[in-house]
Amino acid sequence: MILLGIGSNLPHPPAASPRETAATAVAALPSIGVCVVAQSSWYASEPVPPSNQAWFVNGVALVTTALAPSDLLAMLLRLEDEFGRVRFERNAARTLDLDLLDYDSLLVDTPTLILPHPRLHLRRFVLEPLREVAPGWRHPSFDLSAAELLGGFLSSDQPVLRLNG
Repeated sequence: MILLGIGSNLPHPPAASPRETAATAVAALPSIGVCVVAQSSWYASEPVPPSNQAWFVNGVALVTTALAPSDLLAMLLRLEDEFGRVRFERNAARTLDLDLLDYDSLLVDTPTLILPHPRLHLRRFVLEPLREVAPGWRHPSFDLSAAELLGGFLSSDQPVLRLNG
């Protein structure tokens, strides 16, 4: 099971909103050799860490690909660049954020790739859509489901709102 996190809090023209930007990025995944099997609903969440930025639109996609994990990550970074992602400051607002969350439960820790994503279990805005799109998934390091990991959050932690449509 290969899982990607998708996020945006700045529109990338011609998209009029971060949600449209994120949806356009999902539609572009086949152009980099990635087939979308299932996609979660879109969710809105506050920036982490808290800041005065606009809220993010987030989702998770279950995908297949013939690309190796490091090659997939490189293609995701290239797609971010094509969508105007500028990396000038950690946790800055961005047009597109594509994260490789899990790749067939592999455990990888290299200077350029860590699997599963090192903060996946700490991010409610990832776990909510992940639970929706892959309810049987279990964290490769902790052997816990997304629902079990979500049980550790207080209701006021990292508010996440499911968007309609």
